[in-house]
Amino acid sequence: MPLALPVALLVLAAALMHASWNALVKAAGDRSLAMAFTAFWPMLPALAAGLFFLPAPARASWPFLLGSTLIHIFYYIGLVKAYRYGDLSQVYPLARGTAPVGVALVSALAVGEVLPMGAFVGIALVSLGTASLAFERGRPRGDERRAVLYALLIALTIVAYTLVDGVGVRLSGAPLGYIAWLFAIHGIPFVLGTLLWRRREALAYFRKSWLLPLVGGLLSMAAYGIAIWAMSFGALGQIAALRETSVIFAALAGAVFLGEPFGRRRIAAAAVVAAGIILLQASR
Repeated sequence: MPLALPVALLVLAAALMHASWNALVKAAGDRSLAMAFTAFWPMLPALAAGLFFLPAPARASWPFLLGSTLIHIFYYIGLVKAYRYGDLSQVYPLARGTAPVGVALVSALAVGEVLPMGAFVGIALVSLGTASLAFERGRPRGDERRAVLYALLIALTIVAYTLVDGVGVRLSGAPLGYIAWLFAIHGIPFVLGTLLWRRREALAYFRKSWLLPLVGGLLSMAAYGIAIWAMSFGALGQIAALRETSVIFAALAGAVFLGEPFGRRRIAAAAVVAAGIILLQASR
């Protein structure tokens, strides 16, 4: 069943936000500290909202909150490692582009969410279009091979936390409360580990570069918060595919703001993704 148009448009807006905060982290001089503070800033407003303003998620959803927290540790580590060895234009499309097909397949097996063939083909087109951008410069060589391996690890974590949070938010009875508590706790292990390991550098980095992680953290919270909220209304595979159009937004941003070429390969990839989105929305 297609998503309601307002929900689909919000997920596309979340995709744009997601591309933006990943670009900010990649641009940071010290990516592990940038990632730690990007995860830290949402914790404060999320904790306040969860404690004082929003209903608590049902007890049945708390194991999923904790499971998502564990998975996100590997997600953050994978991002830091991948951006050490590869460019945003390589890592980001591969990690985000391969995840939606995995979400669709595993959600069909694990939660019985079997999509019509047209919707699955649409998801496959979105994945193919986005992942193809990772190989604009040909086959990976040298350190780029490590970046590809870490990008695939990130894709596995994306599949895992999408499924866990998709089920968790449906069991919560309070989607906004679930989202608030997720952002209040899911970054704690990575943030504490990084700050304890590099406490001297962390203080100096915070004094010099607090604004970039603040903006990135707020964009991250809004982007994934919208995606989790949307999982209450549509199939997990559909949401994942729409969310990963962030790759096309990143390519467009590179062309507009960084002077990168938007050549035939990127135009073809964008056309394939657009066809996939149309097929997703038209499938019943």
